[in-house]
Amino acid sequence: MPQDSYLVGLIGSGIGPSLSPALHEREADRQGLRCLYRLIDIDPLGLPPEAVGDLVRAARDLGFDGLNITHPCKQLVIEHLDELAPQARALGAVNTVVFDGGRAIGHNTDVTGFAASFARGLPDVPLEQVVQLGAGGAGAAVAHATLTLGAGRVTVVDARPERATALAASLNRHFGGGRAAAAPPDRLPELLTAADGIVHATPTGMAAHPGLPLPAELLHPDLWIAEVVYRPLETELLRTARALGCATLDGGGMAVFQAADAFRLFTGREPDSARMLADIAELAGAVGSPR
Repeated sequence: MPQDSYLVGLIGSGIGPSLSPALHEREADRQGLRCLYRLIDIDPLGLPPEAVGDLVRAARDLGFDGLNITHPCKQLVIEHLDELAPQARALGAVNTVVFDGGRAIGHNTDVTGFAASFARGLPDVPLEQVVQLGAGGAGAAVAHATLTLGAGRVTVVDARPERATALAASLNRHFGGGRAAAAPPDRLPELLTAADGIVHATPTGMAAHPGLPLPAELLHPDLWIAEVVYRPLETELLRTARALGCATLDGGGMAVFQAADAFRLFTGREPDSARMLADIAELAGAVGSPR
């Protein structure tokens, strides 16, 4: 008899405002399924990010069907899994874990989620020179997505230069030499003068991490801005960029498309991403349109 009820969850820091529970539970309801989606926030639990392995094992033992993984655990979780899907292995980051016969299998739906959102929301922007802020788990995924979409070169900037260097080297191995580079934050003024757009992939702007990820005076109207943060949908970065006349893309579309891919992995059912886009529009405001 096909399974018709699912217990899943999200492990991360500061995830109280997450819309993942509503997105998954609403789509399950429409498909005649029962889905209970739990938030496992390490902050109120007083746990460090390194506790993700213990949490994954506890969820498996308690009968969870799967988990989403978010900041700051997407890379730390890997050593605690039994198997990685090819894309997760290539990225070195996992945002979805499926339990299958006692085995924990890691996937990454951030790449396809960001690519689908970008193609929908910023279909005609130039992609020759892209500057990406952030080289963590989300950063690895969106850099892969941006190069897959046809970007000529992605320059990765991170407060931890070794992370940016490691990500750029990995991207060049995967896509070919010269497609990616690393740069320290103090080169942003020079880089943004010549850039076509910015992909923002740090936690700055989230409800728990308010603010701008770069000095506002570095933005100019010829830049497009693609945001990964989706709660709030209008981050300070997007608000500042829109006031300058930049084309922008909020993080809502990526949230929906990665959730749809995760829903498919958890349930084996085909989600309706159009309905899920309507859900997030209702839950958090208009999504994914360049303005």
